[in-house]
Amino acid sequence: MVKFSFIRWLRLSLVVSFSCLLLAGCGVNPSTVKMRVATEPAFPPFEFQGKGGELQGFSIDLMNAISSSTNFKVDFQSLPFDGIIPALQGKTVDAAISSITITEERAKTISFSRPYFKAGLAIAIRTNNQNITGFDSLKNKKIAVQIGTTGAAKAKSIPGVQIRSFDSAPLALQELLNGNVDAVINDAPVTLYAINMGNLQGIKVVQQLLTEEFYGIATAKNSPNLALINDGLDRVLENGTYFQIYQKWFKAEPPSLPVKSPFENQTSAGAPQIFTSIGVILQAFPTLLQGVLVTLQLTILSVVFGLIGGSLIGIVRLSRIAPVRWVARAYVDFFRGTPLLVQIFMIYFGLPAILQELGFTFTFDRLVAGVIALSLNSAAYIAEVVRAGIQSIETGQAEAAQSLGLSSVQTMSYVIFPQAFRRMIPPLGNEFISLLKDTSLVSVIGFEELVRKGQLIVADNYRAFEIYAGVAVVYLCLTLLSSQAFSRLEVWMNPVKRQRKYDT
Repeated sequence: MVKFSFIRWLRLSLVVSFSCLLLAGCGVNPSTVKMRVATEPAFPPFEFQGKGGELQGFSIDLMNAISSSTNFKVDFQSLPFDGIIPALQGKTVDAAISSITITEERAKTISFSRPYFKAGLAIAIRTNNQNITGFDSLKNKKIAVQIGTTGAAKAKSIPGVQIRSFDSAPLALQELLNGNVDAVINDAPVTLYAINMGNLQGIKVVQQLLTEEFYGIATAKNSPNLALINDGLDRVLENGTYFQIYQKWFKAEPPSLPVKSPFENQTSAGAPQIFTSIGVILQAFPTLLQGVLVTLQLTILSVVFGLIGGSLIGIVRLSRIAPVRWVARAYVDFFRGTPLLVQIFMIYFGLPAILQELGFTFTFDRLVAGVIALSLNSAAYIAEVVRAGIQSIETGQAEAAQSLGLSSVQTMSYVIFPQAFRRMIPPLGNEFISLLKDTSLVSVIGFEELVRKGQLIVADNYRAFEIYAGVAVVYLCLTLLSSQAFSRLEVWMNPVKRQRKYDT
């Protein structure tokens, strides 16, 4: 009897203990909350990386202060600006603080905290520009903006404007510095900070704020984190911490801020049938097709020049002259060993900046810069394909040609290369398909190919999944067609396979 009672008591104790643990785990305890906060660290003085790689800036300090006042932990995650709202919609992050302007359209998609900063847009031009004196004088000009920002939306209202969209504000300002655009419309504090820090010599701001805007901390719709963030922000504003952070970064007294978001409780309109996922893709399709034409233009030009250059380099790689062979090897190693994205940056942004430092006036057309970068990179890979194809031909072929009195050039042109080219078709087809997809990297210099067209659409309607799914389908169709074309070329170039095809 005693043993039975002891067992019952032990079971009861275990059940009670386990229930307490469950209740404690399910209880709302802010100190155990870990909030994933998205930011794009390319917007000084709000969000940027310091010398040691750590995140710094006004927004970072403010978010850390909010987390300390409400006892939750912050896990900052770096995302491109145009990917932040889709990440919030997909709930891959819990919140975002990245100088996101509170707008009515955005408030229909995500929720905002009370405003934490008063800002606005300003026009930046080169110091020697005397023609642009205000917003009205931007008509028919070339304007650089950051994709998905209110500056990009403002630029669309200018008659006859040519807009170049970049992934970050520093790239847009560098485009202005290189003389490729007439002006940049960007958040005033960021532009003024860059000028005052001496990082952008030769640029000035021509007038005061074009708009009055407020930044807010963003969360998904109906997120429980919003109340926690607002509570922390209230405390930071009341206890003087906000004043100290503002003084640290702007050396001024902060302006008064609204207590609530100017667009609270916004909801999107009822979704008609046309606004379903298929409808969104169909609406975007004509714009995506415009990007397809640019993608094909880039690919074809780059493949032609890459094939010419790669063939020459591949032949030089087999030269008996050691210095010439070493130069060709160095070229191949450099362009295969460095990312294509870096090469595009070096050619489009780096070369004009260096030449202008030397006193030369030089600007790059984006198509020319993109084709040069893609061709140089492709030539390095094609060179190795050509070298391997030539080396796969038996040495007896060359010896037989020389015995017939053919020179080395004639032997390569009429005997070796035609046979080698047939063997090179499959790897060349792979290179063509890879290059077709690599053209998407040219979007970083504002070139509106297929991916950039998709990004611009997402910046307007925030339907990332549908648009990028449409982009993926278009790329898949292009690669399948390219694969079929190279398969037919392989059959046509091979006499044995061609004969079998005719026999059947």
